[in-house]
Amino acid sequence: MNIEETIRTVPDFPKKGIMFRDITTLLKDKEAFGEVVEKFYEHYKDKQIDKVVSVESRGFIFGSVLAYKLGAGFVPIRKPGKLPAEVIRQEYQLEYGTDSMEIHKDAIRPGERVLVHDDLLATGGTIAAACRLIEHLKGEVVGVCFLIELLPLNGRKAIPDKDVFTLIEYDSD
Repeated sequence: MNIEETIRTVPDFPKKGIMFRDITTLLKDKEAFGEVVEKFYEHYKDKQIDKVVSVESRGFIFGSVLAYKLGAGFVPIRKPGKLPAEVIRQEYQLEYGTDSMEIHKDAIRPGERVLVHDDLLATGGTIAAACRLIEHLKGEVVGVCFLIELLPLNGRKAIPDKDVFTLIEYDSD
C-alpha cells in the first residue's frame, strides 16, 4: 500500500497558496493507519524508548498508539493553560510573532529516553521547542519522527543534532 495516496491535498487551506495535507483520509483507512503505526514501530522498537512525547493535537493520534506499541509512556505537550498541574513553558518563533507550549514538570525523569512525534515537519520551530522542553527536564531525545515532511521549508535545520525519521516527504509546501 502507498500510504501517501491516502492523504488528501486541499488547495488554499487555511489560506490562499497553502497546499494543506489532510491526514483524516489516512486515519479513516484502517490498513493505512495500521501501516503507519507499524512503520514507526519497526523503526524504533529496539531503541529502548521510555516515553513518547507528542505535540498538540494531531501528534497525539500516532504518538499515543506508538507509545502503547513500544511499551512506553505517553506525554502530551499542550498549548498554554491546558495542562492541570505544574508546567514548564517554552516559547518559539512563528512566521509572524511567537507562540508557546507547555509540559508537566514531572512528565520526564532525568535520563529517560524520549521519542518525539508530530504529524508534520514544516519549519521545525514547534519540534525544536518540544525538544528543548524535554532536555530542560533532563530527558534524552533519541529521535524525532513525523508522518509528513515539507522539504522546501527546511525544518531539519531547526533540529540539526536530532535523528529525524519521516515516512512521507513532499517537495512542495
